[in-house]
Amino acid sequence: MSYVGAGRPQPTEIRLKKVEKTLEIDFENGASFKLPAELLRVESPSAEVQGHGPGQKVLVSGRRHVGIMELEPVGHYAVRIKFDDLHDSGIFSWDYLYELGERRDETWQEYLDALAENGLSRDP
Repeated sequence: MSYVGAGRPQPTEIRLKKVEKTLEIDFENGASFKLPAELLRVESPSAEVQGHGPGQKVLVSGRRHVGIMELEPVGHYAVRIKFDDLHDSGIFSWDYLYELGERRDETWQEYLDALAENGLSRDP
């Protein structure tokens, strides 16, 4: 995960699309990302998902239908995303959201591969 100070652009607009289950983010450099709630949930920067150190990441399955209930600003550097499965402990920095946007397709494929390797499913 990246941290503030890495030189990434700041967001200019964030749009929560509840029906589409996506978060759309525009950045000051013109980059724009559409991030599915499921991807945000399974890649949450929380200790519950990422663990407390290298190699401790938890593979989260069964979240195909997860949605976002609300966003809560955290200072000027992040947002807390409250998911409808009641997960809300991840604080998504602007840098982390930018990184997820840049690597969305790669990260998603890694997630699908990990589910397949472990005999898990996106379905609940």
